[in-house]
Order: sequence, then structure tokens, then C-alpha cells
Amino acid sequence: MSASVYVINAFTKALFGGNPAAVVPMESPLSDGLMQSIAAQHNLSETAFPECLGPDRFHLRWFTPHKEVPLCGHATLATAYALDYRGDWQGETLTFETASGEIYVERSDDGLSIEFPSVPMIEVDKVAAVEQALGVTVISMHQPEKSAWQMVCELGSQAEVEACAPNYVALANATALGVSITAPGDSADFVSRFFIPQLGINEDPVTGSAHCQLTPHWAGKLGRNELTAQQLSPRGGALKCEFKGTRVQLSGNCRLFAEGVLHLPSAE
Repeated sequence: MSASVYVINAFTKALFGGNPAAVVPMESPLSDGLMQSIAAQHNLSETAFPECLGPDRFHLRWFTPHKEVPLCGHATLATAYALDYRGDWQGETLTFETASGEIYVERSDDGLSIEFPSVPMIEVDKVAAVEQALGVTVISMHQPEKSAWQMVCELGSQAEVEACAPNYVALANATALGVSITAPGDSADFVSRFFIPQLGINEDPVTGSAHCQLTPHWAGKLGRNELTAQQLSPRGGALKCEFKGTRVQLSGNCRLFAEGVLHLPSAE
């Protein structure tokens, strides 16, 4: 059995920038174990598996090298780009059915624009072990009130975000959640970095799912719904964000890096 695969850098115009994701369109369903094995083999932060349900409608799942995750922004952007490149997306709106609800994608002047569920947060008591593992002064910590799998630590400046050098072993022991650090930006409205060593990803290059939390957070603090964002990983990434109440729209570009064929077992 064979399957097509595309490696696409998301939230960037640069060939070696942004966040790379592998996209494996499924002609027939693959088992969870096989999808996990493919993701482990690629060893990228996420591998996406879209399955066609009808015209411009797909079921979409995301796997890290270690486990399935409920939401991934950059791999969704990469998947939309791959389906457009293949000619599988013909109309105006592409719809993904996911574990986090329906996600909608449209072509725009900013590349591709994706609407995700907004994830509002509440402030929580600071976790000293997280702050110590990050090695920076945290002004406040926030996380979704329900079903949290990520948290946000606000810092005082972009320079502090850039200088942060976490102890990843200590961070994985301090919390089961992924950790965003964020601050007002010097040239963008806000900046961030994202760490999730528990899933084998010390630092994620560009994290769309984190911006479903960061966008409502900074929209409330800055009093504006349309924001620019930069993720300050070594590869770097840029996003345009719009807070729409129950939805967050993230816009960005993609670059195709590679395409090929996977040679898979006929049965696992």
C-alpha cells in the first residue's frame, strides 16, 4: 500500500522558515497505530492525516511523534495548502471536521486564513516550578478553564522572551501542559515562544493552537481585535490574528519543501 506525503513549511514565505508539517492525504482509512508510526518516522512536530468526506470537506487528525493532539494550527494550514496544491480543494471554503470542532479555511491576500475555535483563558496561581524551569520572571500565568493542554506565561518584554533558555527536563516535570511565553512585541503586537517537551518537542517553531489562546488574551489587553504576531523560535514565523468572539482567524503563508510516496504495510 502506498500514500502520498507532502512536507510543507507553515506560517512563512521562507523555504527554511516557519513550522514544517508532513501531510498524508488518506485514500482509505489508516489505523491509529499506523498513523502514529508514520508521525514517529517523520519526527516533525506534527503529521496531519486528512480523509475526504465530500467536496471540500475532510476529517482531519494530527499526531506528534509521541501521541495524537486535539488541535494543531500550523499542520492545518499545511494541510489546506497541500489539498489546494493537489486540486482537492475546489470551492471557496474548505471545512475540516476535527476533535476540536469544525475548522474553516479560505484563500486570502495574506495566504490562507483559518478560523479556529477561540480558547479564552483565566488567570491561575503561578506555578513556581514552571517559572524556575523557564528561568525568567513570569508576570502572570493563564490557562483555559476546562480541558487545558496548554498554558500561557506572560513576560515583561520581547527581550525576555528572546533570552529565555528553559531547562526542558525540569519543565516537563513541572507541568503536563505545553507552555507559551509571550510579551508585547517590538515590531508586532505580541510575540511568543512555545515549549512542550512532554511530547518530544522542546520548542515548536510556530504554534497555531497557542494563538487560539494568545489572540483573545492580547485582544483584551490591547483593546483591538486585529493583531500581528511573531513566534520567536530559531526558524521564526509570522501570523495575522483576528479575534471574532467564539472564533479566532489566523492567516499566513506556506512553502512546499518536499513531496513523495510512502510505502506502507497493507495491514498493520
